Amino acid sequence: MPLFDVYPLYNVTPVSGKGAYVYDDNGTEYLDLYGGHAVISIGHAHPNYTKAITEQVNKLGFYSNAIKNPLQVELANKTEALSGCEGYNLFLCNSGAEANENALKLASFKTGKERVVAFKNGFHGRTSAAVAATDNKNIIAPINAQQKVTILELNDILGVKAELEKGDVCAVIIEFIQGVGGLDQATADFYEQVFALCKANNTMFIADEVQSGYGRSGKFFAFQYYNVTPDIISIAKGMGNGFPIGGVLIHPDIEAKYGMLGTTFGGNHLACAAGLSVLNTIEEEALITNVNEISEYFISEAKAIPQIKNIKGRGLMLGLEFDFEVGELRKKLIYEYHIFTGGASNKKLLRILPPLNITKAQIDVFFKALKEVL
Repeated sequence: MPLFDVYPLYNVTPVSGKGAYVYDDNGTEYLDLYGGHAVISIGHAHPNYTKAITEQVNKLGFYSNAIKNPLQVELANKTEALSGCEGYNLFLCNSGAEANENALKLASFKTGKERVVAFKNGFHGRTSAAVAATDNKNIIAPINAQQKVTILELNDILGVKAELEKGDVCAVIIEFIQGVGGLDQATADFYEQVFALCKANNTMFIADEVQSGYGRSGKFFAFQYYNVTPDIISIAKGMGNGFPIGGVLIHPDIEAKYGMLGTTFGGNHLACAAGLSVLNTIEEEALITNVNEISEYFISEAKAIPQIKNIKGRGLMLGLEFDFEVGELRKKLIYEYHIFTGGASNKKLLRILPPLNITKAQIDVFFKALKEVL
C-alpha cells in the first residue's frame, strides 16, 4: 500500500539521534538546527527523556481519562512553577492543532459567540476551526471554510477594534512570534491594545505558544515579553521532545464542566512522563539561560554576514532573511554540509529552531558552512 503523497521529501533517512545530531541509514551525521519544526527541545535521545519513557512504559503506558493519573497533576504543577502562569488550569491533548481547536471551543463556550479574529501569515493547525484561523487557503477545505473567521494584518489595531465592537467575536488568536509565516512579530503596543480590547468586548485572548513556548523565545512563553494575561494558552511541539503531547492553559475565570472537553489519548502516562522529563531538564540544565546566551551569539555572528538582509525572531526561534529564495541554499546545507534548517511561507527566510541546549561550537559549524555556501 503506498503512502498518501502529501509531503515533499528530502532524500535523507534518519535512523538515530543524539543531542543536536541525527544519523542516517548510511551512518552520516547531520547537525539538526530545525528539530522537526521546533519539536526537539532538549536534544535527541536525552538521557532524562529516554529514562523517563522507558521506566514508565515498563509500568503502564496508557489508560483512559476515566481514572486518576497522578502524573497529570505532577505535570500541571511543574508547568505552573516553571512558566509562572499561576492559577491556570491545564487540559492535556495530543498536538498543537488539537490544543488550538480546544482553545477556540472554550472561547466560544465562555462567550456564547462564534466568530474568530486571526492574523495574516498565522498558522494554528490543520483541524477544523484551527485551520480556518490559519492564513493559507491551500489547506482550507470547503468544510473548514464554514467557520466564521476574519483575518487581519498584524498591527492593524483599528481593524481589531472595529471587528470586536461588532459583538460576535469569541476569540482573538495570535502567535507572538509567527512560526510557519516567517518569524514576524507585532509591536508591544499592538499586543497590549488587543488584550485591552478583548477585555472590553467579552472576547477571549488566545496566545498560540505551540512553537514559541517552553523557553524557545528566551522566556518560558513569548507573550511574557508584553503586559498581557491571556485567557487561554495553547502549547505542544517542544513540550514532549518528540512524544506527541499538547495542552491548553486555561484562566480560572473559565469554568470547567464535565464533558466540555475530552480526549482518548491526551495526557496518557507515557506523554506525561515525556513532558515531565522536558520540564525537569529545562530547570536542571538552565536551558532558558542558554537560549538567551546562544541567541545573542547567533545574532552577533549573523550580523557579520552581508548577504543576510534581516534577522527575525527571538531566542532560538530565529529567521535569516535573504534577497533570494532559500530552497537551493537549504538543499546545499543538507546534502553538502549535512545541516538541517527550516523554511517558511516567506521563501526568502531560513528558519533556525535548534535544541535549547545547542552550543556555540555547533553554531560556529553552521556559520562556517553558510559562509562557504554564500
